[in-house]
Amino acid sequence: MAYQRKGALQIAEVANGIIDPVLARRAGISTALLGSWDEIAGADFADCSRPEKIAWPRNDPYGDGGHQAGVLTVACDGARALFLTHAQGELIARINGFFGFPAVRQIRIVQKPVSQPHRHPRKPPPLKGEAAKRLEGMMEGIENDALKKAVERLGTAVLQKKTRP
Repeated sequence: MAYQRKGALQIAEVANGIIDPVLARRAGISTALLGSWDEIAGADFADCSRPEKIAWPRNDPYGDGGHQAGVLTVACDGARALFLTHAQGELIARINGFFGFPAVRQIRIVQKPVSQPHRHPRKPPPLKGEAAKRLEGMMEGIENDALKKAVERLGTAVLQKKTRP
């Protein structure tokens, strides 16, 4: 019988319980692989690659009936794909170490954009009245211009009146 934890569940646990069966059926991977990809891929490839799917071979009724390793499709940004190709053997070893069995025998690299474009948050409007005076008083002793600007941005965002209902 499975252990049932009492109390509140983390949203990640609930989401993984819902998403894992869908990912397993459609892409052959789990949220654990996706969540651990930065550690598996290492600093060189974590920011420019992501696993997309694992293609498992069909069961051969005349074969030995054992597990057969699959082919992992990895999306990689542009020219970094060449470097990922050269590090393929080490990456396969890391992936299989993560799974604890030889799950992947080959990596298929697909060149496509991986990183999301960085959006700059809009600048909050300047403070007015009492809030502006209060922020000026807090920044009086700061001499470093860069630090003063950073504190001013933070203070403006914090002291801004919330318009949410």
